[in-house]
Amino acid sequence: MKPNSITTLFGIQYPIIQGGMVWCSGWRLASAVSNAGGLGLLGIGSMHPETLEEHILKMQQATDKPWGVNLPLFYPELDRVVELILKHDIKIVFTSAGSPAKLTPLLKKHGITVAHVIANTRFAKKCEEAGVDALVAEGFEAGGHNSPQETTTMAMIPLIRDCTTLPLMAAGGIGSGRQMAAALALGADGVQVGSLFAASEESSAHEGYKQAILEAQEGATVLTLKELGPVRLIPNAFTEEMDTLRNQGASVEEMRQLLGKGRAKKGIFLGDTQQGEIEIGQVASMIHKIEPASVIIHKLMTECEETITRLHHLT
Repeated sequence: MKPNSITTLFGIQYPIIQGGMVWCSGWRLASAVSNAGGLGLLGIGSMHPETLEEHILKMQQATDKPWGVNLPLFYPELDRVVELILKHDIKIVFTSAGSPAKLTPLLKKHGITVAHVIANTRFAKKCEEAGVDALVAEGFEAGGHNSPQETTTMAMIPLIRDCTTLPLMAAGGIGSGRQMAAALALGADGVQVGSLFAASEESSAHEGYKQAILEAQEGATVLTLKELGPVRLIPNAFTEEMDTLRNQGASVEEMRQLLGKGRAKKGIFLGDTQQGEIEIGQVASMIHKIEPASVIIHKLMTECEETITRLHHLT
């Protein structure tokens, strides 16, 4: 595949970005993705600043390839994390879950390349106004926290492409090279992949969580907790209890109390597949083995190129 706006912007070989997923995206996964030609991201959302700094230092030792961090803008110690980003001269930051204007000017002032995750054309335009360098358009097929609009990747990418000239990455429902090729056909310049890497060998997720992904069948995930913020996950005892509470007419505050804190950590990092959140995308049913990140990237690129070649022969 020829270089394009994404590979040129980030200085990478393949237009594949690893999602900065909480409890999955530590230095082992991010460095493996970068070393294999993609762009690895540390998932800051589940790290205290001290932990993040440890991962940054290990990342710097593990790869000399481009890499970055994924920073949710609701992070409670945002100022401390930004200090670490500047201190360690991190060159690439993906922001999400907030206004792109919040940090983009500061990061750009320090020569940092900024991408922002969006789910509609309104925010695509706000990103342009804020000076963002690239966009990630995430459809509701994606795992974890999601947009309440429930727009699919198939519908979203053409809309975003038609309203901006910024380099564009498609996310949500990218679990194969065929899906990657489809995203490119819709107007994306690259893809951000989460679920495949969440179940990879280098993912810091618990083996019990990875096994739950392997066992997932077609239609296994649901978009739930919409009253508190939509999350795509595999239903379990916790979600059944939440459904019962909802059906009994519970208030949002009562539901928030049941949710509590640390459900994602409990499910993803600690492997409690009944009381934790098993956050994963709709492509979970396509994942049948735990593989190294390098193998995942090779398969994505090979199948994508084969698909493009096959389609070319149809014309």
